[in-house]
Amino acid sequence: MAAVTFEGVGKVYADGTRAVSDMDLEIRDGEFMVLVGPSGCGKTTALRMVAGLEDISEGVVRIGERVVNNVAARDRDIAMVFQSYALYPHLTVYDNIAFGLRLRKTPKEEIDRRVREAAHVLGLEDFLERKPRALSGGQRQRVAMGRAIVREPQAYLMDEPLSNLDAKLRVHMRAEISALQDDLGVTTLYVTHDQVEAMTMGDRVAVMRKGELQQVAPPQELYERPVNLFVGGFIGSPAMNMVEATVEQRNGTLVALIGSQSLVLGDEIRRARPALEHFAGRRVVLGIRPESLEDAALAPEIPDDRHIKGVVVLREPLGSEIVAHFEVDAPPALTEDVRELARDVGQESTVQAAAEEGATKTTMVGRFGPRSRIRTGDVINVAVDTGSMHVFDLETSLGVYAQD
Repeated sequence: MAAVTFEGVGKVYADGTRAVSDMDLEIRDGEFMVLVGPSGCGKTTALRMVAGLEDISEGVVRIGERVVNNVAARDRDIAMVFQSYALYPHLTVYDNIAFGLRLRKTPKEEIDRRVREAAHVLGLEDFLERKPRALSGGQRQRVAMGRAIVREPQAYLMDEPLSNLDAKLRVHMRAEISALQDDLGVTTLYVTHDQVEAMTMGDRVAVMRKGELQQVAPPQELYERPVNLFVGGFIGSPAMNMVEATVEQRNGTLVALIGSQSLVLGDEIRRARPALEHFAGRRVVLGIRPESLEDAALAPEIPDDRHIKGVVVLREPLGSEIVAHFEVDAPPALTEDVRELARDVGQESTVQAAAEEGATKTTMVGRFGPRSRIRTGDVINVAVDTGSMHVFDLETSLGVYAQD
């Protein structure tokens, strides 16, 4: 096992395209690090530089204490698991797992020991004589994992290994990979576009945007204290609601003006974000997660001055909750961060149209309790847990936290 370290790493292609810029990141010995971000953000390029599949244009990559910039991929002592399982269709499960060891001329007895140990760990003991075509998608992915495990490398590199599986199987495999990595304790760099995977699997998560690291932190810290609007909008499902507001000081109380409505910012948010005191008279972006919104009829403990009014445009009953889409009379946040987040989910045209038309309404999403009786078309009061609300500087997109 070994740490994997990026020191000022950059990647520029021959046509001048810059994929990664000045990347500084240490994946600690035994840590499960997830790289996450939109398509084209540079996360796979970063992983491929560690693997030796991409040349490093700038900086240094270390595996343990060894600089590997000019070390051939086969000599880096890493094992990769790809999006495609890359199994040999004519070989049995046993032979697929053993293939790399045979290339390295590992003794036959040692190969057998490692293959059978990996098969036991992965629940593949009954499938060793089968060919890949006789396996399910999840079983094939386990075989690909087995091939990596038997190498006993210093680090695992995983490039979106679950993206070809159906949703239910992805959930199962997420748990399996996390448990396996925890048991083996091998340093792992895992790349994914799926922020749910990132949040549920990583010891720490590194969010990338346009080739640059935005924030590296444990999953809960990313969720609770995103460094900027982009991280806040990317982490969380359903995504964070973002709406423009103006902060005002009224009789010693801070109030956020959201269109024609006002929302009192209570003591909880002022204690958590003392710098907010300096934003009186300034425009900000309020970031409100769907789970911080509730049908006011079900939240009598939240006072009326923490309510906003909206019109229900869509109701999605999910049994355990109701996902409510409602429209409020307030302009949407249309920063470059918001545009990029919309681009990533195929809604760029919607944001562009809103900007061109000078939209004055914002559609928000709330996760209401199952006892809510809202209907499409209703005018509703929505209770806001302002203590868990996020505030971002409209000009810089940075989160508003401490005084400095």
